[in-house]
Amino acid sequence: MAKNWYPIIDHDKCIQCYQCVNFCKHDVYTIGDGGYPLVINPDNCVEFCRGCQKICDNDAISYFGDNK
Repeated sequence: MAKNWYPIIDHDKCIQCYQCVNFCKHDVYTIGDGGYPLVINPDNCVEFCRGCQKICDNDAISYFGDNK
């Protein structure tokens, strides 16, 4: 797991479908008070996994620590 790699949700693109929340088996996400996915356990994110980004139909996920 990585301390310098975790997802960032773009609320302007997110449609609150929760695909990312349901996909991640590492307990990185929860649903925040505003209804948007919220990263609550960034240290649980598997470095360079990109699984939640790949299933996001609206391209609403980027990563802190991404050098691309």
